[in-house]
Amino acid sequence: MLPNQGFPRSLRRRRFLQLSGLSSISLLLGGCGTPLYDDILNKASEPFNQRVETLLFNPQKPAPEFPASAIQPNALLVNTFNSVPDIDPETFRLIIDGEVNHPLSLSMTQLQRMPLTSMIIRHVCVEGWAAIVQWGGVRLRDLMYLAQPKANARYVYFQSADNYYETWDLASAVHPQTLMAYQKNGQPLSDDNGAPIRVASPIKLGYKQSKWVTRITLANHLPPKKGYWEDQGYEWYGGL
Repeated sequence: MLPNQGFPRSLRRRRFLQLSGLSSISLLLGGCGTPLYDDILNKASEPFNQRVETLLFNPQKPAPEFPASAIQPNALLVNTFNSVPDIDPETFRLIIDGEVNHPLSLSMTQLQRMPLTSMIIRHVCVEGWAAIVQWGGVRLRDLMYLAQPKANARYVYFQSADNYYETWDLASAVHPQTLMAYQKNGQPLSDDNGAPIRVASPIKLGYKQSKWVTRITLANHLPPKKGYWEDQGYEWYGGL
């Protein structure tokens, strides 16, 4: 954690979950019991955790943003699930499909013609570090407006070119600060940071923010594979 930059809202929520005996944060970092016990406890507590965190989440409340002077250009660590994929930006298409009325296939040129949203926010990693970064891109809610989710759509499934996968609740995906970013600190996104496009948001932990996104699929239920790290015991909601 950065000096003098606490997370009071997040800490209040996590303290509530701890006091209620339902927090899964200790399970995220491991080493606190047998794998079988951890697995049973995760499966028993996670549905209630999700309901509590959903109730505490305000889909319109903005997270703190920062001045340009606060940007930490070297603080964002690059974690890769696999090798950096080779993506040709000229032929790249972002697919949006599933429970939508208007499936989309968008080139980077089309995405960059949409209104650019820029924000300076704190990126928080579950490993215990944080960085203040400026992201620029298209609000995911603007893409959802074009795709027109069906009434039964509840979840968003992100697929990446490196085979990473992640799921979000739809309310978090359409939060006004959730971006499909193609810029970092005013420059084109680098390959190792997720180019040509990635998820960036101040309301979710870093492992929820997929890089090299190629497809966004809306669904009315969570798939069996909820997320690469979640399937290994991490909390599904992953909110701040």
